[in-house]
Amino acid sequence: MDCVILDGQPLTLAEIEAVSLAACQVTIAPAALARIAQSRELIEQILAAGQTVYGVNTGFGKLSDVRVPPDKLAQLQTNLVRSHAGGVGQPLSEGESRAMLLLRANVLAKGFSGCRPALVELLVALLNAGVHPVIPEKGSVGASGDLAPLAHLALVAIGEGEAFYNGERVAGAEALRRAGLSPIVLSAKEGLALLNGTQAMTAVGGLAMARARRVAKLTDLAGAMSLEALMGTPAAFDERIHLARPHAGQIAAAAHLLRLLDGSEIREAHRLSDTRVQDAYCLRCMPQVHGAVRGVLDHVSGILETETGSATDNPLVFPEDPSKTLNRGASRAVISGGNFHGAPLAYAFDYAAIAITDLASITERRIDRLLNPDINEGLPAFLSPDPGLSSGFMMAQIVSAALINECQVLSHPASTGSIPTDGGKEDHVSMGMTGALKLRQIVENAERVLGIELMCAAQGLEFRQPLRSSPEIKRAQAIVRSFVPRLEQDRVLATDIEALAGAVRAGAFDAWCE
Repeated sequence: MDCVILDGQPLTLAEIEAVSLAACQVTIAPAALARIAQSRELIEQILAAGQTVYGVNTGFGKLSDVRVPPDKLAQLQTNLVRSHAGGVGQPLSEGESRAMLLLRANVLAKGFSGCRPALVELLVALLNAGVHPVIPEKGSVGASGDLAPLAHLALVAIGEGEAFYNGERVAGAEALRRAGLSPIVLSAKEGLALLNGTQAMTAVGGLAMARARRVAKLTDLAGAMSLEALMGTPAAFDERIHLARPHAGQIAAAAHLLRLLDGSEIREAHRLSDTRVQDAYCLRCMPQVHGAVRGVLDHVSGILETETGSATDNPLVFPEDPSKTLNRGASRAVISGGNFHGAPLAYAFDYAAIAITDLASITERRIDRLLNPDINEGLPAFLSPDPGLSSGFMMAQIVSAALINECQVLSHPASTGSIPTDGGKEDHVSMGMTGALKLRQIVENAERVLGIELMCAAQGLEFRQPLRSSPEIKRAQAIVRSFVPRLEQDRVLATDIEALAGAVRAGAFDAWCE
């Protein structure tokens, strides 16, 4: 896509990836700018009338009862940004920083936050100019939103903090100068408009989910390759079985597996002589497990995409007559609520983490069947051309086991770990950012386990020559070989594993992402 237009409506994971990873340009819809201006006008009217409104002319959180005088309102917003920039740890990737800018600009474009159009335009300008705030990944409890990460983003908008520009980490003011941009002086409500929200967890989790969906679909390909190398049967993928238990993901995975195996010489060669009634679960139950993972990821993706077009600020500004848009009896146009709470995302990330962990687990079982001489259907031990002298892929299964154990630990839910903060004012929090960071690591591990299966299955298929697999699997095998050569004698496997994981991540196998 050439350009993403922000209008406050939900963004797809594909649009987030396009802006975050492919530097797709961004613009703001004129109607959105009009809504932002209308929302800002109400804030100006409230200030002119001397009304007291949380976040506009009061302190924050436990200090919300403190009234701030008019001549201190700009300082109040700047102090908020500086005081909340307490994040620690490694910085988010530049892609994740870009996703945060994109998502924050889009939710401000809904026109419920009371900021000036110039603030949203600056966020978009940072994106298009390649100015990426340095945002430490730890420090958010997911309510009132991702305060610390968003504060680090906001620092750059006011000419402070740090940013990456053309691959160099520099002071925020210097990055703006090099990009030909000027910092903004925050006005009433604008610091809060930048900080309240779930955009850090949505950015990290959204990009991880895009990767997870790729892994889930490519696991069909790796599994089909392993089935062929193990002289397995596709009988369990018969459509009639899956229509009898009509989960959409299961039906889709079974159909995908059959398409991948269509035209296989290996299958035809042992169809009549095969005395086995059924294969092990890691082969026979691929549609059920892979399909269930698809269902989980579809559900989680829907939650994420809803969140990308949701107003998560507090308070929210409703410039129309409240009697026309809110519950009967509402009397204020600026209303405090809790849309910043990350519960919907936190639960979703924990759910996805469990599913991807189990997907990696069934993948490892197929790797073991390819390598274990007791069960690998006559393939050489550990797929070594010279077992004994050469250990072959012995360590590949061990590495898979280590990665999956880490996933199993990380799949413990974060969303059940609320710890009260802010003097008890924020007494229940989501821990959604922890969930997003865990999910990202689990997906990264799953990419490596998937790469290991592709590597081992490609080697196993070569031991079945002169029989050939299906045209689709031969084509995929050729791509594997473009990254990793056949194992003829022992060599360092770490490079091969990372090469194939990187190929998966970069989209080299996306033709099979059905």
